[in-house]
Amino acid sequence: MVSVSAQPIAYGDVDHEAALKYAVQLIDHRWAQVIEGRIVLVSPMWDHEKTAARIRRQLDAKADELGCIIGSGNLDLPGSPNWYIPDLAVLPQELAEGAGALLPHQTLLVVEVTSESNGETDRVVKRKRYAQYGAPLYLLADRQDRTCTLFAEPHDLGYAVVDGPHPFGAVLHLPAPFDLALDTTGL
Repeated sequence: MVSVSAQPIAYGDVDHEAALKYAVQLIDHRWAQVIEGRIVLVSPMWDHEKTAARIRRQLDAKADELGCIIGSGNLDLPGSPNWYIPDLAVLPQELAEGAGALLPHQTLLVVEVTSESNGETDRVVKRKRYAQYGAPLYLLADRQDRTCTLFAEPHDLGYAVVDGPHPFGAVLHLPAPFDLALDTTGL
């Protein structure tokens, strides 16, 4: 018979970031994010989904041409208490094959659509974090303000280039690799 002595794990020895992010993935039948260390359950409403769908439809052909996919998969922000599920992300198709969470810098574009409950998070917290983690383009569709803003050229302090806010109904140009005029009518 083998004797095994259980050694208690010291609280400081636990990787709390990994434990929290792992736990979020195990919440049955619910989408959950970790935003600044808080678990936030995601349950988009239909008007929110309508806005995301209208943006997605305009991106579909260009994504296919670029060999990309569009989805709402997990984005990890290692070294921070954050684990996001963007409303839309465009990324090279080969990165999605067999992947769990990806990193924001692996995307070509991240899109967030605000809701009453998360508007400030999308406008401030996620914009800052996406920039810090190198998401090259961040499109914010602000349903409360009825505007769209495109953020580009990420660095540690934010985005160097801000195009907008433009009122819904305006055409917003998405730069390379998209080179696409995004019609915001009906968002």
